[in-house]
Amino acid sequence: MAVAFLTAMAFSTAPSPLYPIYQQLNLLSTFTVTVVFAVYALGVVFSLLLVGHVSDLVGRKKILIPALLLELGAAVLFMTSSSLVVLLIARFVTGLGIGILTATATAYLYELHARHRPDRPSHRFDNVSTLANIGGLGVGPLIAGALSQWTDAPLQAPYVVFAVALAAVTVAVVIVPETTVAPSVRIAYRPQRIGVGQGDRPRYIAAATIGFASFAVIGLFTSVATGFVAGTLHQTSRMLSGLILFLVFGAAALSGTSTRRLSPHVKARSGMGAMMAGMAAIMAGSAGQHFVVFVVGGVSAGAGAGILFKSSVATVAAMAVPAARSEALAGLFFVSYLGLSLPVLSVGVTTHFVALSTAISILVGVVLVLLSTVAWFTRGTFVARSK
Repeated sequence: MAVAFLTAMAFSTAPSPLYPIYQQLNLLSTFTVTVVFAVYALGVVFSLLLVGHVSDLVGRKKILIPALLLELGAAVLFMTSSSLVVLLIARFVTGLGIGILTATATAYLYELHARHRPDRPSHRFDNVSTLANIGGLGVGPLIAGALSQWTDAPLQAPYVVFAVALAAVTVAVVIVPETTVAPSVRIAYRPQRIGVGQGDRPRYIAAATIGFASFAVIGLFTSVATGFVAGTLHQTSRMLSGLILFLVFGAAALSGTSTRRLSPHVKARSGMGAMMAGMAAIMAGSAGQHFVVFVVGGVSAGAGAGILFKSSVATVAAMAVPAARSEALAGLFFVSYLGLSLPVLSVGVTTHFVALSTAISILVGVVLVLLSTVAWFTRGTFVARSK
């Protein structure tokens, strides 16, 4: 199940190092690339709110297998054409599958772990799900970048490999035991509700703001950062672009799992410090066109984002009343995915008036102000309080 989760998440970011090729082939502007990325985020939010919770009612596999098949269908679309229209459709379909799969796969992993090791703590589940989810986001660009660099079909070879892998894990999931039994009485369908729950509203707003900022960093690197590295910084190696994304997401995954034993306030301070320092380095690297500074900043910001977002999820889960927990978490993810799309779209719009490096610096500056404001007003109290 973890391998299936990782494979799907890796596929979702596989196109990132290939965007410069799409730009050159279709004469796409930076704004158009950000629209392609925003379409993916739209698909995630759409399916997350409409289908993400349905596996609680009908069973995990009945939702998970169609989600994997959506990813497989997107891979086939990518293989058949490199036109802008197909690219938009394929990214939207990818987002639909990921929105369904993320919540379902996480819940499935938790239940499988609880069934196999009922007397053991959930730390192993936390580590496996985090590495499969965020770690997969880094593995995808690394594989796609290497295959596109070393093959004669850079826009087909990566998707062929992922199509085979997705087909294999879909078959494998069929034999995984089901953990959720559908209720005997049919329950009327309704979309996932979103809300702030009935907990501490200021802390919820702070946690959601942190989620927005964390996903803004992710969106920046998976959409326009590779084009910036290839164009402005003149580092055209697609393998290098994939490696950069692997390092950024790898730092996020490792920081989220390695800081488990730290107190909530220490995690808040270290995550905030790492992310703010990283954003400052990204701004300096983009403004001064310093490749190493830009990459180091991305890794530091990724590490901070990994810590902060995990703390935000823990905060919302702990403060919400049980009856409203799913609504509160849905609200957090909704705001976070807005952070995945809106800031990146703003970069695309800004490039009509200023250089890409300047647009990136403006976005980073806005996120820095946002983080500084949260840090000042909360003093790190947005994290879940120790019991």
